Amino acid sequence: MLSYLLQGLALGFPAAAQPGPLQAYLLAQAAQNGWRRTLPAALAPLISDGPIIVLVVLILTQLPPLAMMIMRIIGGGFILYLGVMAWRSLGQLEERPSTTATTPSPPPAKQQSVWQAAVMNLLNPNPYLFWGTVGGPILLAGWGESGRHAALFLLGMYIMLVGGLALLILFFGTVGAFSPRARWWLGALSAVALLLFGSYQLIGGAVQLVS
Repeated sequence: MLSYLLQGLALGFPAAAQPGPLQAYLLAQAAQNGWRRTLPAALAPLISDGPIIVLVVLILTQLPPLAMMIMRIIGGGFILYLGVMAWRSLGQLEERPSTTATTPSPPPAKQQSVWQAAVMNLLNPNPYLFWGTVGGPILLAGWGESGRHAALFLLGMYIMLVGGLALLILFFGTVGAFSPRARWWLGALSAVALLLFGSYQLIGGAVQLVS
């Protein structure tokens, strides 16, 4: 049972730390409007991911067990790819100036900021890829054992995801920008987490396939 919670925690941190459209939007809003106005937008995945999870899980439940094992292997390979790309980009994290290329806009209300971030995440292909290849198979495996296992996976995932996004907003909004060294360590931790979990998924899927 604890393994599902740990898997959720392990996946939530890289999801929050990896650069993407949602992270870029949140950091831009924090730089423009301050962390207090932007902080509620960290809850955006709780709004947008529900429909995505339902849609993807409904599709996955129609697949035979062999397809689920193959999906787990594909998901592990996808996570490994993200980890390798994140590791290779560490040098750029130190060289790139921490500025955000966005056009100035009037400060949105807190509720508006949340919904804007949710819509952006809903239109972002990354959550669909994640839940289709990684999160969905784990969630279904946990549900097959116990509803509590699936709930623990989601709990761990969103504690780290929402908490990580909130920390990014707080840090960026108060400090103003990441130092090159802080960006490097954040990227390194994210890359290592992706590589470790990708290996775990790939090996686990391969063992299931041959057993």
